[in-house]
Amino acid sequence: MSVDPETLIVYGAKAAEYADMTQGEAENRFLSIFIEALPKGARVLDLGCGPGHSAAAMAHAGLSVDATDAAPEMVAMAQAHEGVTAWHASFDEITGEALYDGIWANFALLHAPKADMPRHLAALARALKPGGRFHIGMKTGTGEKRDTIGRRYAYYTEPELRSLLEDAGLTPGKSWAGQERGLDGVIAPWVVIHADA
Repeated sequence: MSVDPETLIVYGAKAAEYADMTQGEAENRFLSIFIEALPKGARVLDLGCGPGHSAAAMAHAGLSVDATDAAPEMVAMAQAHEGVTAWHASFDEITGEALYDGIWANFALLHAPKADMPRHLAALARALKPGGRFHIGMKTGTGEKRDTIGRRYAYYTEPELRSLLEDAGLTPGKSWAGQERGLDGVIAPWVVIHADA
């Protein structure tokens, strides 16, 4: 089971703080690259959408946006954005084949246990249309642990993540790395990879 109750409690309690912290997400350069790679009117999934800033930016750009999150408080905020269809769902509930032109999984799957990652990526790859674009952002490192505010994390190296994407039937392409301060106040390294179905 990929939904960690303690992680969801943290996001529920800190929903407003998290929304404020991620307010600039609409100007995310990786989001711009993702949007530009998609056809006009493309259908996209924002997986683990949080307060919906990215989903709103995609809708504003003319994309048809489905957004999911396992925290009800986040879904409520995402639903408030014009053009965004949001619903409460865990990673396990993403099913279907060839539904999306793009999937935006930006720092969401890092909360899933490592043992579950292969099946989650396989389900997402199936949900992409042939030639669809997949964006994944993850914190880098090794192992699994909780952060100082109680959220569960799984960490990956870039080669490990690329291998998992390939095993799911995706073709990893360009990647970017950096570091950023998170909700817990800790500066952590990350990687973003764009892959194609």
